[in-house]
Amino acid sequence: MTYNATEELLAANLVGDRSDRIAFIDKDGPHSFGKVAELANRFANLLLSSGIKPEERILLGLHDTVAFPICFLGAMQAGIVPIPMNTLMTSGDYAFITEDSGAVAIVASGALVERLPRSGGLQKFATDIGFDGWRELWSALDESAATASTAKTNKDDVAFWLYTSGTTGKPKGVMHSHGDLLATAENYGQGVLGITGDDVIFSAAKFFFAYGLGNELTFPLSVGATVVLLEGPPVPESVLAILDEHQPTLFFGVPTLYAMLLNTDNMPKHHRLRHCVSAGEALPEAILDRWRDATGIEILDGIGSTEMLHIYMSNRTGDVQPGTSGTPVAGCEVQLLDEDGAEITAVNEIGDLYVRGPSLTPGYWNRPELNVETFDGPWMRTGDKYQRTDHGAYAYCGRSDDLLKVGGIYVSPMEVENALLAHEAVAEAAVVGQEDDDALVKPKAIVVPADGFEPGDALAKTLIDHVADRLAAYKRPRWVEFVDTLPKTATGKIQRFKLRSRRTRPDSA
Repeated sequence: MTYNATEELLAANLVGDRSDRIAFIDKDGPHSFGKVAELANRFANLLLSSGIKPEERILLGLHDTVAFPICFLGAMQAGIVPIPMNTLMTSGDYAFITEDSGAVAIVASGALVERLPRSGGLQKFATDIGFDGWRELWSALDESAATASTAKTNKDDVAFWLYTSGTTGKPKGVMHSHGDLLATAENYGQGVLGITGDDVIFSAAKFFFAYGLGNELTFPLSVGATVVLLEGPPVPESVLAILDEHQPTLFFGVPTLYAMLLNTDNMPKHHRLRHCVSAGEALPEAILDRWRDATGIEILDGIGSTEMLHIYMSNRTGDVQPGTSGTPVAGCEVQLLDEDGAEITAVNEIGDLYVRGPSLTPGYWNRPELNVETFDGPWMRTGDKYQRTDHGAYAYCGRSDDLLKVGGIYVSPMEVENALLAHEAVAEAAVVGQEDDDALVKPKAIVVPADGFEPGDALAKTLIDHVADRLAAYKRPRWVEFVDTLPKTATGKIQRFKLRSRRTRPDSA
């Protein structure tokens, strides 16, 4: 039986009067479902008329405007495989992805053109004026037919790829099928959030992330909801402006952004938010509490991955368990395994998290050894350490290489960071292992002080004592280093591997 995801994401929104409803609002204003579908048809025809064949791959280097869904869905409709690229990557990353993917064309926002490969073998289309040899996308679309046939694909055919951010190595191409998109929309978008056509959505995470792709494209198009797009970076000023002007009902962010918003003096006093969602990194309890106090809305923290395409474990409205990622969403299963590969059934015992579900990638492109290491039949080793709580939720304990073993006992950096963040003097915190004079690993805290607090020995002692009052003595930081910023990925995840490589060690306290 043939199946192409665009039939549900595009064609289904042309029924009745839905065609005239607003699908996206970007820098140029509102765009209806009918117009998006028409332009996606034109783009599908443009690609095919340019000699690009079904199953060949094209790269999308696009900021968050209506051009992204037009190009992404138009390519899929034609049976061509789009590969969104992180717009924050370097020229070297783009060159690697171009070669690794074997892409035959690039579609790009003009601002990114200078960072992209100029290989003569690639066809190039630009959404605005770029360097010589690029064609302007919008004028080219005007010359293409407004209707297009849909490629006869099936649910298991590869529909698109996403490249990981490559924070610990070269980016990896993660393949996804046509059936994966609607699986996430049904199991999480509708099953957890209850999203409907009446919702207005704003996501700080961009289209090119798996998290953002679901928030901004799959979920809203699956029910006919409206999406507000922010082309530039999600700095507090621009985010708050959208929350005020467009009054979204669903807001998707990351812990770092929630913390930044809370540290401004302009939190929205009037809003229509019914759900706020966090992913990308575990949400500290202190941020959850502060956001709830400021807005009256709880944040639904969850964990997802590029390999699973979106959130596969989440807290639920009315059952938010602070400090946890909640429980698996419908259709997904998780298990914890110990160092010997045996399943852990006891509560509060740390193990390696494995997950399986209907949106799991068939594998990484051109990475046979990594596929063997990561996938075990239908299960994927996530690389995260978790423990199951007394209430049945799953609490994040860190990445597998982040956990510390202090005195023979595992210590979760996240637990210590949460304790630090509960102190008013701490804006951000990360905990890593540091060898003491006896070459034994102990916790070390790297802290960004909150405004108005002076870094120094006195504050370091205060924070160490603060943690010692809340956690077991062996979990307290032995050292505190103060910094202006913490290294993070584009999604806001703390890059602890960079902090572990630092050689600075303050005196023991």
